[in-house]
Amino acid sequence: MKIEHVAMYVNDPEAARDFFVKFFGGVSNGGYYNEKTGFRSYFISFEDGPRLELMNKPDMVNDPKPLNRSGYAHIAFSVGSKEKVDELTGRIRAAGFEVVSGPRTTGDGYYESCIVDIENNQVEITV
Repeated sequence: MKIEHVAMYVNDPEAARDFFVKFFGGVSNGGYYNEKTGFRSYFISFEDGPRLELMNKPDMVNDPKPLNRSGYAHIAFSVGSKEKVDELTGRIRAAGFEVVSGPRTTGDGYYESCIVDIENNQVEITV
């Protein structure tokens, strides 16, 4: 068994799509739009692992997203080396996004950083 995809609702599907394509090397499909319901989505595929579905529909509630909450915590991307963690974290920071932690070695031995994406969701970058 494997995870096929992870989905998240976003306010701006195109901006979220562009974020994951630009910084994480994702490849987007052409998108889906249901004229009857107003539902829109993009599937982002990566080199390996599950896809990411970015979804939007009219009249969504946009509650605050504190980092310490129940439910969705983060998506983690493995980039292959400490140097790549450092480089990508630096690129994301330089683009004006918040770096929550790291790059650092955690108490359980992971080398990682955590950033906040364009929709205020936490994304982990690890080896």
